[in-house]
Amino acid sequence: MQTVRRISLREIEEARARIAGTAVRTPLIRLEAGAGLPDIRLKLETLQPINAYKLRGAANAVALLSQEERALGVWTISAGNAGQGVAYAARQAGVPCSVLAIETAPAAKLERMESLGANVVKASYDRCWQALEERAFPGMPGTFIHPFDDDNFIAGHGTMGLEILEDAPDTVAILAAIGGGGLITGVASAVKAIKPDIKVYGVEPDTASPAAASAAAGSPQVFARWQPTFVDGAGGKSMFPRMWDRIAPLVDGFFTVSLRQTQDAMRLLAQRARVVAEGAGALSVAAALAGKAGQGPVVAIVSGGNIDLEKYCELIAG
Repeated sequence: MQTVRRISLREIEEARARIAGTAVRTPLIRLEAGAGLPDIRLKLETLQPINAYKLRGAANAVALLSQEERALGVWTISAGNAGQGVAYAARQAGVPCSVLAIETAPAAKLERMESLGANVVKASYDRCWQALEERAFPGMPGTFIHPFDDDNFIAGHGTMGLEILEDAPDTVAILAAIGGGGLITGVASAVKAIKPDIKVYGVEPDTASPAAASAAAGSPQVFARWQPTFVDGAGGKSMFPRMWDRIAPLVDGFFTVSLRQTQDAMRLLAQRARVVAEGAGALSVAAALAGKAGQGPVVAIVSGGNIDLEKYCELIAG
């Protein structure tokens, strides 16, 4: 297992060149939110080929596998987006892929993983989390790619930070959802290396906010009041201790938002920007709209848009 360490700017810059043929440089646009609201810019990772940021990390991790590791095939663990990312990158590389998927993942994410050629095996949330800690699951073949606690995965996500600084050099704060923690660790690693004064904040739903609880306690915590919701790609029952060691030195604060605020942000993104965001993808926007990161310019990372269409329509119509 890799020793926990800070990802270097050089690693992130090398990752950008490495993944250029797989992941795309996504646009950064202003959200016309309305008078009196913060200056919010949207980093639209919904426009990646898999409609989520995870492709960045997956493409870098797969590209760095040895020939021996590729020959074995790859597998990962996912609520949906990491599985799509690894499956997409593996398909491009001609490598077999399997995904241990959380059984409550949206049908849209499960179907997309299968359409990308992945062999999908379902298990409970708790069993998947155990497998994340053990980095093993009976019957899963090949080389394991951890969906967040992996240096190469994190370096791939850091490429987003480079793009944000180039496209919005006046940024004062960046907001990113926290699930496993790989996204915010990568982005913060890049941003703090270049412009350490820019604030980086993590956002979770108040129904599943172990990072905020960990910050309050000063150590990785279990979130006892966890409940499953439509925000399936962020939050969790506990903070992975190794990821807390990565996140804590880089992130300036942690915010929680309600499900109603998240739902309202999803609706606003559809109305004002014609952007389809899943629950986790709208967390950053919800926090920005609430003024939690100040008046801006604030960059809200819209991390993904993979959600069952029927559920999405229900949420934005409600």
